[in-house]
Amino acid sequence: MRVSILGAGAIAHAHADAVRSLAQHDGLEGVELTGVVDVDPVRAEEFAARHGVARHGTDLAALLATGEVDVLHVCTPPSLHLEQARAALAAGVHVVVEKPAVLSLAEIDALAEAERAATGGARFTQIVQHRFGAGAVRLRRLLDEGALGRPLVARCDTLWFRPPSYFEVPWRGRFDTEGGGPTMGHGIHQFDLLLSILGEWTEVRAMAGRLARDVDTEDVSMAMVRFASGAMATITNSLLSPRETSSLRFDTERATVELDHLYGYDDAAWRVTAAPGSEDSVQAWADDVAAAGEPVDGGRSGHLAQLVPTYRALVGGQAPPITVADARGTLELAAAIYRSAFTGEPVVRGQITAGDPFYDSMGGRGAPWPPVKDVPAQEATA
Repeated sequence: MRVSILGAGAIAHAHADAVRSLAQHDGLEGVELTGVVDVDPVRAEEFAARHGVARHGTDLAALLATGEVDVLHVCTPPSLHLEQARAALAAGVHVVVEKPAVLSLAEIDALAEAERAATGGARFTQIVQHRFGAGAVRLRRLLDEGALGRPLVARCDTLWFRPPSYFEVPWRGRFDTEGGGPTMGHGIHQFDLLLSILGEWTEVRAMAGRLARDVDTEDVSMAMVRFASGAMATITNSLLSPRETSSLRFDTERATVELDHLYGYDDAAWRVTAAPGSEDSVQAWADDVAAAGEPVDGGRSGHLAQLVPTYRALVGGQAPPITVADARGTLELAAAIYRSAFTGEPVVRGQITAGDPFYDSMGGRGAPWPPVKDVPAQEATA
């Protein structure tokens, strides 16, 4: 498969490194990074030189018109994702997009329609690499097998720090260009992993605030979530936390399973504590580690761990492991957090539909604090 990357910013390098490593895995020997497009021709040229890419340019339409792209990795600001993904799908090109996939439930539904109408069965998928680290795969498997008992209580914290200068980039800190604050742009990876472990949620109660940053969005949010299984969890998303950490804790009937990392984890980041009388739960975790052999990328939760099964699915003509429906489920939880925080009311799953202001924007009719930015739309999306 011939792969091109759209957008040559910082995250694109992680995509390029992972794509170039795919050929080392069985069945993916023919995957090749062949092109890069960026609005800045110098940046595109420098990216191509660094990663040994044969073709670089500034025009996505021209690239797609060549017919020499099988997969497009979209690494541009979130407000551009929908139209760029639509263009690729219409050209019969598979799309791999960075998070968040799009800015709203309305846009993810439009994207689903674009995939249904795609030429040649082109597929869409979103990067949610934390689902694919060896520890997360192991936790899901042991819960499915009953080795840990039922999940009961969970905590999901994304406690990061972004200084005021971070928001000097015009498209950051705006609902219309970034989709939201740390709930959409930062914590979404952690609570996506939470959802992959605990399954369908049923009710959310939340608060959000703009406490210290010159933004239109929140800079912190907190939520309480009830799941269909009966399990309950808290979610905190912050950009105001000097000692940065990303952490999840799952208390099950037979063990506590904890993950502490920052931007990515390996097996050493996990800890299992048995409940009294259930010491075999720790042994079950250890036995699974031993039986798994050598996981992809050493068990780390990087892009490669997700792209290996993703490309194997695409090569085989199958749906990727993360579908539009998966991306929508996580976006619906984000929308529910915003709706509950901004209205002061609980939100149940399925409540936010067409006609609800939070269906069209995570900000609904606007945050309960005055806007602070006045940036022309063309500058914000440049």
